[in-house]
Amino acid sequence: MLLSLPAPVAPIAAHSLLIFLLQAGLLLLLAVVFGRLTARFGMPSVVGELFVGVLLGPSLLAWAVPGLHGWLFPASAEQYHLLDGVGQIGVLLLVGLTGMQMDMRMVRRRFGAAAGVGFGGLVLPLGLGIGAGFVLPKMLIPEGTEVTVFALFLGVAMCVSAIPVIAKTLIDMNLLHRNVGQLTLAAGMIDDVFGWLLLSVVSAMAVNAVTSGTVILSLAYLIAIVAFAFTLGRPLVRGALRVAGKSDGPGATVGVVVALLLLASAGTHALGLEALFGAFVCGILIGTAGKVDPAKLAPLRTVVLAVFAPLFFATAGLRMDLTALIRPQVLLTGLAVLALAIIGKFVGVYAGARFSGLNKWEGLALGAGLNARGVIGIMVATVGLRLGILGVEIYTIVILVAIVTPLMAPPILRFAVKRIELTAEEEVRENEHRAWTSQPAANQQERIL
Repeated sequence: MLLSLPAPVAPIAAHSLLIFLLQAGLLLLLAVVFGRLTARFGMPSVVGELFVGVLLGPSLLAWAVPGLHGWLFPASAEQYHLLDGVGQIGVLLLVGLTGMQMDMRMVRRRFGAAAGVGFGGLVLPLGLGIGAGFVLPKMLIPEGTEVTVFALFLGVAMCVSAIPVIAKTLIDMNLLHRNVGQLTLAAGMIDDVFGWLLLSVVSAMAVNAVTSGTVILSLAYLIAIVAFAFTLGRPLVRGALRVAGKSDGPGATVGVVVALLLLASAGTHALGLEALFGAFVCGILIGTAGKVDPAKLAPLRTVVLAVFAPLFFATAGLRMDLTALIRPQVLLTGLAVLALAIIGKFVGVYAGARFSGLNKWEGLALGAGLNARGVIGIMVATVGLRLGILGVEIYTIVILVAIVTPLMAPPILRFAVKRIELTAEEEVRENEHRAWTSQPAANQQERIL
């Protein structure tokens, strides 16, 4: 008996490919242009890149020229998934590169400060968000959603930080080598680990009754990933990069690094945790155990910062719809939630920093950096919308928080960091970061981006 073979999968349709190429090309071109414009005004390029999505999305283009928007961005999940796939690779590589530049010696030495800052930035906004969820107008809660689940989800949305946006902002402002920049990333990762853990629990509550086993299993996975990474993972990464480093040129090293980051992301995603967590941990391993020649990773860094990251941020902006804020009740509710999100995160982080022995300027800089929700807030809101926990109005409000908070970070960071003395350790770290570029011109281009 002959086995019947499955029919070959048809390639992407010609029209779908055309639309995808137009979308990607237009988004990238405008992201580069608006990114440079915002940089000229002293803001990180990520602000301009996010604005491109707002400009071409339902907030503006769909309202002004609906026919053109419907043709260029058709309401087709398959079409959107093409952009999403490229964007996801971009954000994972960006987070991985950030992990590679983490100074783990400083993080280990000041883990108490990072944990204190992260704890303060997690607990207070989480509590304020949960409280707000119980007092918001009931008309904003989707029918069939339990108020408790809704309140918990709003708390999670308000307590997370956006590691990709924070990383891009620190890179744009040339602050990644500063101790306060390293502490911001370390504390942000602590926030996000617990934030995504809480998100998985609340999502389980929305779909099924949450059990103690769900929480324990998620914590067990988290501990197992960290244990694997720093026991078996370290020699595996070191061996793979040693073999790749024997090749002439950077090609083999770049390919192996990208493969390791994507496989690590797939591993944490398969366990129900956030893929970004896997990329960040793998990046740390590559930076600490891989002993990679920074010059060999300069091409990867340039492509990620100049192509993948702008495309991802522009794509994320496409899902924002700010027209719902025209309704007065939604606008007032949105402003109240925005104020609670900003105050809760800022006060919590500042209190945690001061309690951990940091000075007021370091606390101010940390509060500004960790306030950025950005695309992580957008991702959390998207999960809530998909599960039916959030309605369109609250979804838009969470998006408003995600847009406004990254805009606040640069001026406050710039003001605070000027008053923090540069240490010899930071100067050494800055020279190490400069080695990631193959020539000074490339370094200058990164600062412009």
